[in-house]
Amino acid sequence: MPAIMARPKPETFDKQKTVAENRRARFDYYIEDKFEAGLALHGTEVKALRAGEASIAESYAEVRGGEVWLVNANIPEYSHGNRLNHEPRRPRKLLFHAREIERMLGAVERKGMTLVPLSIYFNRTGRAKVELALAKGKQAHDKRQSIKERDWKRDKARLMREKG
Repeated sequence: MPAIMARPKPETFDKQKTVAENRRARFDYYIEDKFEAGLALHGTEVKALRAGEASIAESYAEVRGGEVWLVNANIPEYSHGNRLNHEPRRPRKLLFHAREIERMLGAVERKGMTLVPLSIYFNRTGRAKVELALAKGKQAHDKRQSIKERDWKRDKARLMREKG
């Protein structure tokens, strides 16, 4: 009888339509591990996301009571919503497996890491997902090094184009 093996995880997540991206996170943090989570939303929040309106620039995630919450993410009120519209900056529950939550909680408590949202997107089945990263903060000198590397890559590409 063959050994039963777990299905391998895909390298990248199935992003069909990216709604919001936290581009600053890759500059401010060293990204260690990435997770994909479902997002518990109210009705008008889904419509606002489908319209492409969201911001996760200042947001973060935290583990409270055995659950993971997305804090300070801004999904503005839906323009055609009525009195049942949602609150734009309310904490939103992220849907994870218990084992993933334990792994994140351990990394945050022991290693001093941060849970940073990288993007909000819709997958192929139309579900809203959050790409969350376990990250470690960069110091000022690390950021300067990142700027130097980025500038060198840009100059190198320009030189290669010019020289042939």
